[in-house]
Amino acid sequence: MAELLILPAIYLGIVIGLYEAILVHRDVSVPAHRFGHMLHALIFALVAVFATMNVEFVFASIPALANIPLIGSPLIFRIAIGIIAMLKIHAISAAAPGMAGGSVGLKEKWSHSFIVAVLIVAAPYVWPFIEPVVGFLPGI
Repeated sequence: MAELLILPAIYLGIVIGLYEAILVHRDVSVPAHRFGHMLHALIFALVAVFATMNVEFVFASIPALANIPLIGSPLIFRIAIGIIAMLKIHAISAAAPGMAGGSVGLKEKWSHSFIVAVLIVAAPYVWPFIEPVVGFLPGI
């Protein structure tokens, strides 16, 4: 079994979650919803990055995932997480109802959702290049 990457997943998850929080401030026009959306985005980014960086652990913990056609491939599993992240980011940001029945400005652009999803999928592939630069972080 491959090494379990906990701290790297936390570090990259925080960076990606904070990046999404910056995008939220540009896309979300209701300040009261920014904090909740940011917190939700940060937690989801941590979980998603942990899953993409620790596919073998996820498959060992949930063996049924490895038996699903295509999803049993680590790359396809990571891409599936990215697609779920993209849809979740966009859907959650549009879910808050406004007084007139529409959303209250909580609609992230698809391009922003896509960028965050790509970052989540790319995390395990870019970590070997980032690791030497961030060697000063605890646990690295």
